Amino acid sequence: MFWVRLKRTKVRVCGQKFKSPLRGISSTDEHTHFLQSLLTNDVKSLKPFTFNYNLWLKRNGQPITDFFVYKLDDCYLLDSQEEPDFLIEKFNEIKLSLKITFENLSEEYAHLFLFGEGVMDFVEKRFGVRLKEFEFKNFGEVFIARNPLRVGEEGFDLFGKVEELVEKLEGKEVSLEEFEYIRIKNCIPKMHKELREGFSPLEAGLLNYAISLNKGCYVGQEAIARIYFKGRIPRLLVKFKTYGKVKEGDRVLHNGKEVGLITSTSSRGDLALGYLLREHFKEGAEFKTDGGKVKTLKACLYY
Repeated sequence: MFWVRLKRTKVRVCGQKFKSPLRGISSTDEHTHFLQSLLTNDVKSLKPFTFNYNLWLKRNGQPITDFFVYKLDDCYLLDSQEEPDFLIEKFNEIKLSLKITFENLSEEYAHLFLFGEGVMDFVEKRFGVRLKEFEFKNFGEVFIARNPLRVGEEGFDLFGKVEELVEKLEGKEVSLEEFEYIRIKNCIPKMHKELREGFSPLEAGLLNYAISLNKGCYVGQEAIARIYFKGRIPRLLVKFKTYGKVKEGDRVLHNGKEVGLITSTSSRGDLALGYLLREHFKEGAEFKTDGGKVKTLKACLYY
């Protein structure tokens, strides 16, 4: 088993029920309606103590940031890598007349992620539960959530007042650099790396677990639908084997013409993620970059 300390923002979102349902809106909580109309996944369908992964998009379908959204009994807890002041300021700007509060819990909620062989048995032994995927439980001032998406393998988010638990953890603590290597190895897109301006989240392979096509309107939905219903995305997110001094931001070149972009490179200097025009993708194909060479290993497709 391995574990890592993550710096994650936690914002609690609470509100009240609409006094009278608005036209076209079924009776619901104001904070549920706010998140449902803002984020890409179906927040409204979440049952208490379950969670899902969401994107917050611009109207053109480009990502602003991403969240794990945890449904509490009567509120939501948002987990993000963005600064809390940025999120709360932006949320307050767009909530309009909705009576919603945003509370920054980041200082109170330290975050650990446990993963690797034996992690399920450890959690069951330590907490006495066997969680389903995307389920979480609250043990006093500690939350534990079974999250298969953090690095694309079995893992658990552990957040809250967790410092006293660190001494009781089994396995090995890994660095953020090593954790980043695992993310790249497992083909997991990251905000401000693969999820960035100029690329659709569909090209990152997120449709299956981050985007709902039938929940109703949300910001950026039309742009996502246009790309989806064309039936063929123009670029693929690809894992590369790297040679030489390949770095983030390097162009992927074919006969001197740019056909892709490197978005993440590992600290070990042997793996990278990046986008490649679909027509040029073939496993084992080799390309030059601005600083070296890459060979395609696989397309990062999840749908």
